[in-house]
Amino acid sequence: MSRKTSVRPGGRSARVQASVHAAVRELEAEVGRQALTVPLVAARAGVTPSTIYRRWGDLQELMSDVAVERLRPETAPEDTGSLRSDLEAWAEQFLEEMAAPTGRAYTRDALLGDPDGTNAGQCSAYAAEQIEVILGRAAGRKENAPDVETVLDRVVAPMMYRILFRPEGLDTAYARQLVVGLVGSNDR
Repeated sequence: MSRKTSVRPGGRSARVQASVHAAVRELEAEVGRQALTVPLVAARAGVTPSTIYRRWGDLQELMSDVAVERLRPETAPEDTGSLRSDLEAWAEQFLEEMAAPTGRAYTRDALLGDPDGTNAGQCSAYAAEQIEVILGRAAGRKENAPDVETVLDRVVAPMMYRILFRPEGLDTAYARQLVVGLVGSNDR
């Protein structure tokens, strides 16, 4: 069972999480991820190592939590005017971000320090939320659209498999190919 606790917005727990996450990001940039230790992060964050151990359990779970936060999309998906072009734009951006070395590292971190699957579920929820926005727009335009699970299964899952296990040759054409395979080619 994960040791992470829920965070109350604005509470002490949120402040601790923010300072520890910031410390990880700063130290990772300064000394590299291999040099990170719980005492080093704690000192930078202004907390005791026991605070980190209590909340996250170990460095791997902390890195997983930070990775999940970094994988959170910062903006809503682009509205390009049609389901196909919205999905293509989103899939291309998703692939570009996740296939980059930092995206792959965050994905590995998110999964490695995730004994109960919570972080993997959160990453999946981020993608599902973005897809729901796209599908909601399509419904508003009266376009025939698949459901979220179908998009996850036919677009996101193949991309993630390739990103993690066969990253060679991944490009935007691959993302577009998956979308066309799902919604067809005459939906622009």
